[in-house]
Amino acid sequence: MSAPESPQPRVLFVGGLGRSGSTLLELLLAQSPDVCAVGEVVHLWERALGADERCGCGERFTACPFWQQVGEQAFGGWSAVDRDDVLALKDRVDRTRHIPRLAKNSLPPEQLADVRRYADLYTRIYRAALAVTGARVVVDSSKHASLAFALSWADDLDLRVLHLVRDSRAVAYSWGKQVRRPEVVDGEDFMPTFSPFEVSKLWTAQNAAFHLLAARAKVLRLRYEDFTADPAGTVRRLRDFTGLPDDPAALRILAGGASDTSAEPAEPFRAHSVAGNPLRFSGGPLTVRRDEAWRDRLPRRSRAVVSLATLPLRVRYGYLGQRGSDESVERA
Repeated sequence: MSAPESPQPRVLFVGGLGRSGSTLLELLLAQSPDVCAVGEVVHLWERALGADERCGCGERFTACPFWQQVGEQAFGGWSAVDRDDVLALKDRVDRTRHIPRLAKNSLPPEQLADVRRYADLYTRIYRAALAVTGARVVVDSSKHASLAFALSWADDLDLRVLHLVRDSRAVAYSWGKQVRRPEVVDGEDFMPTFSPFEVSKLWTAQNAAFHLLAARAKVLRLRYEDFTADPAGTVRRLRDFTGLPDDPAALRILAGGASDTSAEPAEPFRAHSVAGNPLRFSGGPLTVRRDEAWRDRLPRRSRAVVSLATLPLRVRYGYLGQRGSDESVERA
């Protein structure tokens, strides 16, 4: 199915620090045919083109018909992409240390050319994904604030940014766990782990950056705890934010009566996602439940470190003076 090429592909960029629910949110949004979810495109150059890891559909990147069509439409085939050149360009543009420069009102000509050339790579992928699927909005859950800033300099992109926030203590607990990466085909690999102090620095830096981005792009903030308390309402809110009408049928993936159209939850559409939480490989309807395991399992010292180091933004996001929550998702 093809759609007329749009001069300004519309993308919902999900930003924030990992382990904040972006894969789940992306999966819910992808159940509507007018939404195309592509996972964490920022990792495409290394994990897909370099390591040929599995797409969310289960196929290797080189065997996935969707991604091969996207590559053909965007670049005339993935073989035409100089991966080493892209990675070198990424290093010059897409790093947290570059955000202060990217946040300015103007850039030197040479740097501006790099930023726009880098953003154009993503714009081509988004436009191709829309053409291949016939969707109206692409969801990119790359999360990196530096990429969001680079995209804000694009000439021909309709960028909408969702700033997804989760309680820093829950995030610290999650990043301390060892999680296998099922997309790896040869051998076994695990997602990285970080100490509570490292998570605190990353959580603060990434979230603070999205406050700066609001001066350059349309940014909507959402707490993960609010999302999990009302997933159906959240999906409606985000569809409105991206200019899409309500689609109650898409919510049939949720178990527990979230859909108006059917008492039985539907089997989900598995998005063609690059990288992300292992949840994207699972099947079956979703049950969202509260899980406060971090309260018992995050060591007291670690909890104190995270609480103190992230205090200013925790206050701003309403995580002080309340019990807070740590949500998890399981398959019904």
